[in-house]
Amino acid sequence: DPNPNPNPHAQPSSSPVRRRMLILGRLGSPLLSSALLLTRSFSSRMSSTAASVDDLCLDAFCHRQFDPGYSGTCLAVMDKVEMTASIQDHYVKNGGILVDGYAPFCKHIFMPNFCEALRLPYLKITVENEHLLRSGYSARKAEELAVLGRHFPASSLSEAPPIATWLDVILYSREQIRAEAAAMGRPEVQTAPWGIISVKAQDVDYEIPMNPITMMRNALGKEEGGSGVPIDRAAYAKSVAFWSEHAEITS
Repeated sequence: DPNPNPNPHAQPSSSPVRRRMLILGRLGSPLLSSALLLTRSFSSRMSSTAASVDDLCLDAFCHRQFDPGYSGTCLAVMDKVEMTASIQDHYVKNGGILVDGYAPFCKHIFMPNFCEALRLPYLKITVENEHLLRSGYSARKAEELAVLGRHFPASSLSEAPPIATWLDVILYSREQIRAEAAAMGRPEVQTAPWGIISVKAQDVDYEIPMNPITMMRNALGKEEGGSGVPIDRAAYAKSVAFWSEHAEITS
């Protein structure tokens, strides 16, 4: 985690407010008491909006990743409660920092991988392995349309992929989750402001482009299992560039 003060013994630089208070104190100004009260009030407001474990919860959409046969980042080796607690703990210790995603309702938490069993769910395509690629139609859920994709069967690889160094925890806002659930006729009872909809194991601390077909599904709308966000041509081009050279590993 980033350390804002790498030297614990260093004295923090005085802020304009602190310098003004010191001057008022030396002058014996009656304004000092008011300044102190304002500072304490500001600090109180800051603490009241501090990050809380209650800000995040595991969304039902992410449960599919705990299926031993899941293709992608399979979380079957982990306990749902323990994994969620680890993410919540990192979120709070990191000051509640969220990274913007592809839409206002989408945020990311990038954190070091805390489970050695999580390996990279994708592989770079090379001359040596391209003959192992397979293609087929699949759907993420029964309510969704099957789409064409390509992948490396895990059983065809001569060695296991590298252990992931980072996790990309993808969050959707409660409003977006409720809207998608209503469009698909699913009940939604959770209340946390942010729901963990996916956890991706990777080797970089920034977002890897979502698969082009996922962008297509999102553009189809909530009724088809997407988010309803139109395709961004620049983001789509980046996605094609990445996934032209990589493919997912399936179990």
